[in-house]
Amino acid sequence: MTTWFITRHPGARRWAEVHNVLVDRYCTHLDPSEIQPGDTVIGTLPVHLAAAVCSAGASYINLSIDLPAHTRGKELSCEQLMQFNARLEAFHTERIAKPDDHK
Repeated sequence: MTTWFITRHPGARRWAEVHNVLVDRYCTHLDPSEIQPGDTVIGTLPVHLAAAVCSAGASYINLSIDLPAHTRGKELSCEQLMQFNARLEAFHTERIAKPDDHK
């Protein structure tokens, strides 16, 4: 069982280190084919990738942030992440229908 942290942001990685989040592998991009049952994936993933993690039998832990609009698209430091209430929250996500199913 591997704990992955998926982020391309140095501030998020530093936040995890400061908060003693135990991580086996830091990656800047998730390849869902590498995820195994029992793994844990931490990050802020698009919903389709979070669903792929869950369908692989792994756990998805979102790095949730109460981000003010004026900070969107900006690189955030560890300190800013703490200021914006960064926290880990578990989610289970699954795709319930393909787009063609709604026609």
